[in-house]
Amino acid sequence: MAEPEVEVRRSARRRRTLTVFREQGRLVAVVPARLSAAQERTLLPPLVDRFLRREAGRVLPAGEDELAARAGALYEKHLAARTGRPLPAFSVRWVTNQQRRWGSCSPDSGTIRLSARLRTMPAWVSDYVILHELVHLFVPDHSREFHRLLAGYPHVERAKAFLQGYQHAVDAGDRGPCLGRDEPDAGATTDS
Repeated sequence: MAEPEVEVRRSARRRRTLTVFREQGRLVAVVPARLSAAQERTLLPPLVDRFLRREAGRVLPAGEDELAARAGALYEKHLAARTGRPLPAFSVRWVTNQQRRWGSCSPDSGTIRLSARLRTMPAWVSDYVILHELVHLFVPDHSREFHRLLAGYPHVERAKAFLQGYQHAVDAGDRGPCLGRDEPDAGATTDS
């Protein structure tokens, strides 16, 4: 297997730690400016491997059958008792044309579409979006009843905040890092 391409950024402010994260789909490593090339070759590969293993653990199923099974299990665990009804016939699939939405549902046909951007997010975030769209099979709007049904999922507010923060970062684009910080701390980190 080919080594993944990693953009290495040297930071004069960073003294001891190395960090790996994704930025607009690319792998980025931030290392102390004083780190030698030999140290970089030794320390970076295991850190990148650890990051990729963690990231792979968050990836949702690729196939529609597996995705439908996951949605069904989430329904049974978090919604079935609240709705008091069986899950209607539905289909669920990944789409790449939703850049401003995380998911969509057509209640009449039972078709749920999930943004492929969710695939690398933590499972509790993706699960929230799946459940959100499943609730639309019963309640087509965002009424009080909709929120009552969705309240069965314990990570609603946390997942909404994650998605809002993610979208804010995407919208900020290349405007640079947050004030007072030279890199995000999401990802794998190690001391050098």
